[in-house]
Amino acid sequence: MVRKQLTFISGGVRSGKSAYAEMLVREAHSERRVYIASGVAHDREMAVRIARHRKDRAQDGWWTIEQPQQLSEALPLIRQNDAVLWDCVTTWLANELYEGFEHGSLCADTPGCMEKKWRELKKTIDSIRAKAVYFAIVSNEILDEPLMDLVYQEWLGKIHQWLASCADEAIEMENGLAIRRK
Repeated sequence: MVRKQLTFISGGVRSGKSAYAEMLVREAHSERRVYIASGVAHDREMAVRIARHRKDRAQDGWWTIEQPQQLSEALPLIRQNDAVLWDCVTTWLANELYEGFEHGSLCADTPGCMEKKWRELKKTIDSIRAKAVYFAIVSNEILDEPLMDLVYQEWLGKIHQWLASCADEAIEMENGLAIRRK
């Protein structure tokens, strides 16, 4: 499997991560720009925000895949030589880790559940990377802040470390500035 360019972009909330990733994907020589969005509209404010983002991306020539969970389901929709942006890991992780909340049976509390999702995520990222001419992954850097949920924090740290290690570039955004870490 030939792997193509992967860029991992992390940073704090409103640090310019998504805008920077969008710029990088626009610069990639591709037939199509694909935006994989992980957000879920749990309230009116988020629904309005998602609708605005969807409209803005469509006007800018993006093809959007709404995929809040099971990133692998987006694979058949990605074509050879697409430039792909996935935004974002932190939202996806929350969606996956707390799956089953409504029924009182969280994935986070089910032995082996998150490990299975983790294996699938790594395979999916490798598969997208093999198809796409360019792949940018965005994530929030929240590990500097104290979190109440240690399970979430541990998984996010593990995912970030893996992404940084296998990425061709690892960029940290701070105040709109891209700091190249790798």
